[in-house]
Amino acid sequence: MQQSSTGTGAVGATAVLRPMLATPGALPGDREDPRWGYEFKWDGVRALGFLRSGQLMLRSRNDRDITGSYPEVQGLAGQLGGGEHVLDGELVALDSHGRPSFSALQSRIHVSAERAVRTLVETVPVTFFVFDVLVLGGRRVLDVHYAERRALLADLGLSGPSWQSPAHYEGGGREILAASVSTGLEGVLAKRLDSTYRPGQRSPHWRKVKNLRMQEIVVGGWKPGQGRRDGLLGALLMGIPEGPALRYVGNVGTGFSDEALRRLGGQLAAVAWASSPFHDVPPQQARDARWVRPELVGEVAFGEWTTDGRLRHPTWRGLRPDLSAAEVSRVGTR
Repeated sequence: MQQSSTGTGAVGATAVLRPMLATPGALPGDREDPRWGYEFKWDGVRALGFLRSGQLMLRSRNDRDITGSYPEVQGLAGQLGGGEHVLDGELVALDSHGRPSFSALQSRIHVSAERAVRTLVETVPVTFFVFDVLVLGGRRVLDVHYAERRALLADLGLSGPSWQSPAHYEGGGREILAASVSTGLEGVLAKRLDSTYRPGQRSPHWRKVKNLRMQEIVVGGWKPGQGRRDGLLGALLMGIPEGPALRYVGNVGTGFSDEALRRLGGQLAAVAWASSPFHDVPPQQARDARWVRPELVGEVAFGEWTTDGRLRHPTWRGLRPDLSAAEVSRVGTR
């Protein structure tokens, strides 16, 4: 289902809606705080839900149809009944303590075969956390302020076995961020109460404030493993796009589950390349390296940036198939 990209009024088939994006930053100051709303940041995969004629279609941030990978969310369409709606949210896998687990979600992201999906629905169930509404009953509400859109969303009463609409808070950003730390969440999203929804745009009116330092990276190569990892991946060579090549920012060799190592082996083989995509990889790192086309995007947690532009103590979190290499840039130390 295609929608007009701006404004209010009837649904139009002029452009495909894409999620509005947040800018990395700090909490608003105390004087500005009452003008902002806050949501917990859910560590999952962004998705828009298009509901029409009692059917739900899920599309990823890069506009891929991912409906078949998450069949447990289909019941949401039944709760809303007829009419056309577009919802914005995050697909999240929860651990045994009810906290988002991005590593667990990795086993769901790449699977579309029906039999495999059915098994994973039982072992790694996913919940659609809906935090915005873009089209309601066939009417676009993109130019309605965030605070009003949240009220419209609350009126829908979304609650089911695999979907919910988590709370938001007006003001009190420091307390919400502190709560995210104490409960082990990734951080918070701060959104101006009077902000409108701008599809596909990264806006300063939405800020993501993270408790952990994270960086999206492009995989440029890998080093073979030794010992227990003999025959498997030992470490990934990470880069950030800089002109036509990658700037080397270090290796990551920790944070991989056995399943992730096996899965990555096949994914790396599919993008094997004859030469290095880096313009500055050190000779000792290039030795014995296997190169790949700079297409796979991943995410790491890290300690800090070193003075020579490397990521200190990076830990692998997972692939980000919702991002393209061109979208990756250094985000600082936040």
